[in-house]
Amino acid sequence: MYGTSERLLRLLSLLQARRDWPGPDLAGRLGVDVRTIRRDVERLRTLGYPVHATPGAAGGYRLGSGAALPPLLLDDDEAVAVAVGLRTAANGTVSGIEETSVRALAKLEQVLPARLRHRVTAMDSALVRTPGWGPMIDAELLTVVAAACRDHERLRFTYGTRAGEVAERDVEPLRLVHTGWRWYLVAYDLGRGDWRTFRLDRIDGVPAPSFRFTPREPPAEDLAAYVASRIATAPYPHQITLRVSASAEVLAARVSPTSGVVEPIDEHTCRLRTGANNLDFVPFYLAQWDFDFVVEDAPPGLVERLGRIAERFSRAAGA
Repeated sequence: MYGTSERLLRLLSLLQARRDWPGPDLAGRLGVDVRTIRRDVERLRTLGYPVHATPGAAGGYRLGSGAALPPLLLDDDEAVAVAVGLRTAANGTVSGIEETSVRALAKLEQVLPARLRHRVTAMDSALVRTPGWGPMIDAELLTVVAAACRDHERLRFTYGTRAGEVAERDVEPLRLVHTGWRWYLVAYDLGRGDWRTFRLDRIDGVPAPSFRFTPREPPAEDLAAYVASRIATAPYPHQITLRVSASAEVLAARVSPTSGVVEPIDEHTCRLRTGANNLDFVPFYLAQWDFDFVVEDAPPGLVERLGRIAERFSRAAGA
């Protein structure tokens, strides 16, 4: 059983973790009755937290936005994640928030306990950042899309494809995925009737969220792997499948998830599905490997190119 002060902090933490909470669920989490939850909500309101209540059997509580930002409760792991995220954002791929991130980070680190400050410092010192070469994303676009994913709100936006086509898309957003240099939105495209992956830098302007929807079953359990598989081959005009004399674990260490999909065949063999914009570059990419491979499926011209390169290298080695 929680004391009053401890229970208020726990209640506030629950309200910050999820958008909507039925009263009985909160009571069950805290081990009290619904009337106690109503009294605790009133106490939070007197402290400046805008807690909204919805009456009825389907009603509940929601922590809304107020005139001022109330204090946030973060556990140890959340505080470390926020601090590292702010440091990354200070020189990351989201435009317009670098200076703001530095100010927020200064405030956070001022109040971090010593044990957490050491964790943040250790993680940050272990990271080596290369200059970003991906497109910069507007911070407002990122936050609007992220909020729509969280709140299950539909989005309508103008989207430009790789081929230069522009069209209006109505989607049910599921999750944002960051590959390290690009942001992708996984969403159910209502017009196409299927799941799609959208690059945020190809969305024109900032979309306006509309009415809420019931979330669908995700297209995959591992959305990061799902996005990697979609962008590893789909954008390329030339599709290539190779059988490689190496285990899937070994080859996966050499191939970026966004460059190809590695599938195990047996303990010593795997299959690689990849793509290319220009077949002339493929032989030189494959020549970097220390593994034998067999071309299982490839566009016309690739095998001939491999033969010509092989002959040229053989002559060079003979000379």
